[in-house]
Amino acid sequence: MKSPTAARPTGEIVEVRLDRALSDRYLSYALSTIMARSLPDVRDGLKPVHRRLIFAMQQLKLDPTTGFKKSARVVGDVIGKFHPHGDQSIYDALVRLAQDFALRYPLIEGQGNFGNIDGDNAAAMRYTEARLTPVAMLLLEGIEQDAVDFRPTYDGEAEEPTVLPSAFPNLLANGSQGIAVGMATAIPPHNAAELCDALLHLIKSPNATIEKLVDLVPGPDFPTGGLLVEDRAAVVEAYRTGRGAFRLRARYEVERLKSGLWQVVVTEIPYQVQKAKLVERIAELLEQKKLVLLDDVRDESAELTRLVLIPKSRNVDPAVLMEQLFRQTDLETRASLNLNVLQADNTPRVLNLREALQAFLDHRHVVLVRRSQHRLGKIADRLEVLEGYLVAYLNLDEVIRIIREVDEPKPALMKRFSLTDNQAEAILNMRLRALRKLEEMEIRGEHKTLSAEAKDLKALLQDGELRWKKIAEEVRRVRDLFGPRTELGRRRTEVAGPPAEIVVPMEAVIEREPVTVLCSSKGWIRAAKNHLDEVQLQEAKYKEGDRGRFAIACQTTDKLVLFATNGRFYTLGVDKLPGGRGFGEPLRLMIDLPNDADIISLAVHRPGGKLLVASSQGYGFVVAEDEVLAQTKNGKQVLNLGEGDEAVACVPVAGDHVAVVGENRKLLLFPLDQLPEMTRGRGVILQKFKDGGLSDVKTFARKEGLSWAIGAGRVRTETQIAEWIGQRAQAGRMPPQGFPRSNKFA
Repeated sequence: MKSPTAARPTGEIVEVRLDRALSDRYLSYALSTIMARSLPDVRDGLKPVHRRLIFAMQQLKLDPTTGFKKSARVVGDVIGKFHPHGDQSIYDALVRLAQDFALRYPLIEGQGNFGNIDGDNAAAMRYTEARLTPVAMLLLEGIEQDAVDFRPTYDGEAEEPTVLPSAFPNLLANGSQGIAVGMATAIPPHNAAELCDALLHLIKSPNATIEKLVDLVPGPDFPTGGLLVEDRAAVVEAYRTGRGAFRLRARYEVERLKSGLWQVVVTEIPYQVQKAKLVERIAELLEQKKLVLLDDVRDESAELTRLVLIPKSRNVDPAVLMEQLFRQTDLETRASLNLNVLQADNTPRVLNLREALQAFLDHRHVVLVRRSQHRLGKIADRLEVLEGYLVAYLNLDEVIRIIREVDEPKPALMKRFSLTDNQAEAILNMRLRALRKLEEMEIRGEHKTLSAEAKDLKALLQDGELRWKKIAEEVRRVRDLFGPRTELGRRRTEVAGPPAEIVVPMEAVIEREPVTVLCSSKGWIRAAKNHLDEVQLQEAKYKEGDRGRFAIACQTTDKLVLFATNGRFYTLGVDKLPGGRGFGEPLRLMIDLPNDADIISLAVHRPGGKLLVASSQGYGFVVAEDEVLAQTKNGKQVLNLGEGDEAVACVPVAGDHVAVVGENRKLLLFPLDQLPEMTRGRGVILQKFKDGGLSDVKTFARKEGLSWAIGAGRVRTETQIAEWIGQRAQAGRMPPQGFPRSNKFA
């Protein structure tokens, strides 16, 4: 049955729903991006553009033993024959395959400027030259022996391989990065010798555990070296699931100088970090005074990386200095693992380590079978010809006579000596000078040798154990080529394990300077330099219609804790506040404080301290200050509020008693130990009210008496307070004479 589409005449207009048409086209685009651009093949670890580059260079005979050719010639061939895309994108792919700091095992040997670790671009393709490396030749090994399938190129004029034979475990050895539609891949490079050890173990034990494979492949091996400081359990889990990340640190050493001075020299930086941008970032942090332990940074690199870090003082601990740099710069990075690849059936899937290694072995098994079958066919053809040569040698005079006297010698030879068409053709095409070589012993010797080879190949094809033994030999050959004793094969990234926890004091991150934080009634905040006196505070300027509300003397290393009427705590770093010039910035831009919420208190965070929080309905509790620190702009809900309720007080806990005064002007004092300590909740009732609610609360020491402000900076202390002392949740009594009409202690 013909499809409706096939039966339609050319030019016919067909109505299609727009959503259906868009869906079909988007799906086609997504599939083409996944299969033909972004995801590597699990068998050879290459994307189409890289595979076409290597194949085109092989067609140009650019093997390691020949001379170089201009990169422009290579790019032109790739565009013209295989990959009809932009020349710059193809050249960028060629450059990356040649960069020894980008690829663990470069596939292209470049001559000229191919960029550097500083992030400088390569020279134009007309100036650079390229040829294949021995690693690339391993990927191509057997491609002319029917090892892989070929498909027509985009214009149908030639053929290209669908995958390379890949005698080298390129997927994991060189890694891959890519973003497709709805998926991505991120595979870090690994050590080829370690991968070969894992492959050999997997051949012996197909059900090997991930833990055992991780013993053989302990982690990525990056071309730029560095230290792998990830926990082994996390490494095992990443390889078990195919997803995870690895912490990578720069390698450094401490150089001792004269007079007790020293400096840190960074010799290896993390993978894919541009050295020039790294230096710029460190210099920027120095200018912003965020690296207070560091005095200067110098790049003294030549062929080898050498970043010199000079401390502010000889008394600085090098470990603390580097810990600060690891936290704030790309001297420590995380390398992602997302082993998302195209399988042999062109379906994308996230594989674990064992599955990725097994897929490579399965591919090598297919290649071995196909190469063996191809070689058997070639041997059969040669044996047929040799048998024809032997007939010609034994009957040389008769063969010469038939060729000289018969008009159609081929049929005559076939009939006279029972030869096949190929045998007769080989005899007729043989040059006269070869007649002297037609010696019976040589013919029979070659025939014997080829027959023995054919016998071995047939045995190989019939015996699975022999095939895997052969594959193991090929893997060992690769391991010998890239073993740990070779310059290219030695491990560059040291597996160091998780580092010891180093506490970096706040003073090491932020320069400690005295400041005065000013916050207005309308919520504009700023940090003026130095601690301001009373006169300076009175002279402080605010926006028209605004006035000062909070003035807090503190240090740039402090944190401020803000409590609002919605019962939430917010945290502000003093170092992140705007400077004292101008009116500052609105608090609501720094934290997510709702418009209907107001600030109750703003104070310096006291590690280990405690706070008493209370609501207008008279509920409250004690909370540790360490528990109220918020990690986000949204703050942290601590005091839960009922309908129509709001937070009214947040005071530091000091002493052994609590004083509560209501809007009804009733005062109650009770022991502090009657209040529970909580991390979050509504709390307990502090004082009962017939009408109104809670006005203010404070804590005090009974032996020192109860104090309250009486204006003009004066304070009154009442020591005869026995008649107001009761139990929590009582109504209280009218306060002593002289208590403020505002019903506030301060």
